[in-house]
Amino acid sequence: MTLVAVLCTLALTAVPAVAVAGGDGLPASGGISMFTSFLQMALALLVVVGLILLIYYGATRLMKTVPAFGQAGRLIRLLEIRPLGPRKSLVLVEVEGEYLLLAVSDNQITLIKQITMLEEIEVLEDKGSHSSFLSFLGRSATPPQP
Repeated sequence: MTLVAVLCTLALTAVPAVAVAGGDGLPASGGISMFTSFLQMALALLVVVGLILLIYYGATRLMKTVPAFGQAGRLIRLLEIRPLGPRKSLVLVEVEGEYLLLAVSDNQITLIKQITMLEEIEVLEDKGSHSSFLSFLGRSATPPQP
């Protein structure tokens, strides 16, 4: 990326020098042509956009690695949300290895069940699985057969 920045800087400094003919610093044709000014503007824009992208890339990598920003040590994961109606939904959450099924409405959050069956949760997390949320609730609500 630094090579691109060096080349753009050289191009920006070289474009005005091409238009200068005399040793006194005055342009040969009485002014910089429209093409060279457009070229200089386009190269400057590329340099600015490149710097913005470079800073964005560095900042996102820093945010992912520094625990102070809260990205490295997440203790709460939102596994699934199923809307039930306007402003009402079921939410499956993992908190420090425990799975919680919550009912969320306008002004209230209610714990429905704390799920301890890890095998059932792994089936839900599998992207290729086509099991529905309703069938998962039905299986988790019935006690295991001895």
